[in-house]
Amino acid sequence: MRVLLQCCLMMIGVCMFLDVPCKAGSYAYISLGGEKKIAIYQLNEETGTLTHLEDVPLEGAPGCLEVDPQKKYLFASVRTAQKFMSFSIDPRTGKLNLISSIPAGGNAAYIATDKSGGYLFSAYYGEGKVAVHRLGKQGQILEEILQTIPTEKNAHAILPDQKNQFVFVPHTGPNAIYQFLWDENQGVLKANSPSKLSAAADLEPRHLAVSQDNRFLYFDNEKGSSVTAYKLNADAGTLTAFQTVSTLPADFDGKNTCADIELSPSGDYLYASNRGHNSIACFAVDQKTGRLKSIGQAATEDTPRSFNIDPTGRFLYAAGQKNGKLAAYKISPENGTLERFATYEVGKSPSWVEIVKFP
Repeated sequence: MRVLLQCCLMMIGVCMFLDVPCKAGSYAYISLGGEKKIAIYQLNEETGTLTHLEDVPLEGAPGCLEVDPQKKYLFASVRTAQKFMSFSIDPRTGKLNLISSIPAGGNAAYIATDKSGGYLFSAYYGEGKVAVHRLGKQGQILEEILQTIPTEKNAHAILPDQKNQFVFVPHTGPNAIYQFLWDENQGVLKANSPSKLSAAADLEPRHLAVSQDNRFLYFDNEKGSSVTAYKLNADAGTLTAFQTVSTLPADFDGKNTCADIELSPSGDYLYASNRGHNSIACFAVDQKTGRLKSIGQAATEDTPRSFNIDPTGRFLYAAGQKNGKLAAYKISPENGTLERFATYEVGKSPSWVEIVKFP
């Protein structure tokens, strides 16, 4: 017992000396395209407040960030440098340590790992393609591109379903969703049948969220300022639309485009960002039917391109790309509405927010 106590005191002393937390915590990682860096903040798990820790300078402007399923590694698309980078995450301090930096083969708008954490998917907006890279066991992105598949311009996102069998790629310009079969054993994408689903006129699907039970997918529509709910055929891996709901209040007549979309961890609520109206649209989700019901909009900062919900489902953080501010909200557990409790000056042109919580 005395030895154990001495060890505990020693660890506390080391942590105090290094000025770092002695246990794993929660952190926010923010891509600052205008400053070519990733900003790291510590998240207070009780209050939701953020404390700036440090910045990680990069070769170019970062965009999409992704964390592997085991929360060991963070991956970044460094868009202006046309590179992918991977970092190990220190769960005690939130610090990032560079593991790999490789050519991306273009300007990737979106990256995501498959559910096994063994592969990195990427979607290329200007080049109109998707690609697959293998990930090493130590978090390195292997330089060889396993697969490149031409689609169409404006490929905006790429995500697998919860069972890691299917992959979906929304395209804004062509107004379509590409549907793929995914073989994680071979690391191969294969066009499904049909390979492409046309969205209803003038919607332009941009990002997507997948329900935890894998029955429904939700796409926010950039041009349509709306969210469309789709039912997933679990056998075929194909989508069928069954509801489209506006993200805007009925009396708004200005210009607007949707950007990001997130489901709460509980699956009870869904959120989408409005650029123009500058708000986060809030919806209640009927998890039996998948249908959405609008519960209003919460005002946010100018041009909310990206936002993220912390893994506990208690807080939401939305970045204003135009004014460099981050709006922090509490999520009501009773009805899913948002209450802003803080606003942070984070830096120039924030384009991605990624929240990571360690046990």
